[in-house]
Amino acid sequence: MRRIVSPSEIELAGWIRPGDGVIWGQATAEPQTLVEALVAQRVAFSGARPFMGISYSGIIRPEHADHLSLSAYCGAGANRALADAGVLDICPYPYSQLATLIRHGHIRADVVMVQVSPPNARGEHSLGMAADYLVPALQCARTVLAEINDQVPWTHCEDVLRAKDISLAVETSRSVECGPRATPGEIERSIAAHAAQYVPDGATLEFGLGALPDAVLAALGDRRDLGVHSGALGDSIVDLMRSGAINNARKPIDAGRSVGGLLLGSRRLFEFARENPALWLRSVEHTHDPRVLAQLPNFVAINSAVEVDLTGQVNAETANGSYVGAVGGALDFIRAANQSPGGTSLVVLPSSVGSKLSRVVTQLSGPVATPRSEAGVFVTENGTADLRGRTLAERAQRMIAIAHPAFRDDLERYARDIGLLRG
Repeated sequence: MRRIVSPSEIELAGWIRPGDGVIWGQATAEPQTLVEALVAQRVAFSGARPFMGISYSGIIRPEHADHLSLSAYCGAGANRALADAGVLDICPYPYSQLATLIRHGHIRADVVMVQVSPPNARGEHSLGMAADYLVPALQCARTVLAEINDQVPWTHCEDVLRAKDISLAVETSRSVECGPRATPGEIERSIAAHAAQYVPDGATLEFGLGALPDAVLAALGDRRDLGVHSGALGDSIVDLMRSGAINNARKPIDAGRSVGGLLLGSRRLFEFARENPALWLRSVEHTHDPRVLAQLPNFVAINSAVEVDLTGQVNAETANGSYVGAVGGALDFIRAANQSPGGTSLVVLPSSVGSKLSRVVTQLSGPVATPRSEAGVFVTENGTADLRGRTLAERAQRMIAIAHPAFRDDLERYARDIGLLRG
């Protein structure tokens, strides 16, 4: 039976032990009051090992690494400052492996901290904002600490918590942490217009993080019978679901439901998701499982990149020497889209950073997150480069054509120097 305390009464030393692996909800699902208590009381369980996802709150700071051993699957949000300070160990795992790594103890989930909704009439607390890797973590945890936040909507999730499942609960009322939201500009809208031509009626969509995937969704208002099966769900689905453009009618699985692992948007999205049976949050074991994805025809994966090379390799992890992204789930979805009947992988990105730095490059400045063997369609504001079934020389020609005009001559010269282009 759980014990309920106020924020000022939280004592974590009785629940977290030195050396414990601690996992909590990421981004909008972060239990901020519990994380604040964790860093304030960290000396009492020195050596605890938090595993983190996306962080927008910035509660965890470099100085907290004096007693906590910090790791994360990504450098998104406030994690970048931790990585730059040299106190964050990056875990380069595909998102589809997280559940298995947790279940096998390679990522330890001794203590799991979650933010949940108030209970419904059946006494069930919804995970509210995220299911993703929390579902397997909760099933493996020795101890579950819950922040019952009355501002968290009750959403349909793969799993629920009841009083008997919770060791310690704290009741709060605080705003859910929203992710940064950028308004698409002219370049983003141009990229979206080029990408939209690859999304037919009846397609099932996956979309990565950021303004560009959002802009592509905003360009799909005239489509019909779209479906959603994605890692994260953002604000852009709200209008499309309300208009009927997204109705999930043609999906052979999860028919009638938009499926994702995490709500990553604003209060507009959160309220839309409240008790909405057309939107379900599911575990990474469903959202990213290749056996599940293989059941989706016309699967279109829309992901962004830091940079791409002339042969179709993608860097989605580092920029200017900083770890800003992740291995994440993009490759899981890209492979599924490439194998889906009628499917397409779209990688969208601006062609340059201003007029000084090309994002179509001769050599990647960071690791290869997506190999050229999985190259699909690349989209910039200058057009599209469909690399499917193309030779290396054909790929180079097509990638140069969508690069920023200021860099095309240099890219072509390099391609000729190394023998990619001849004649």
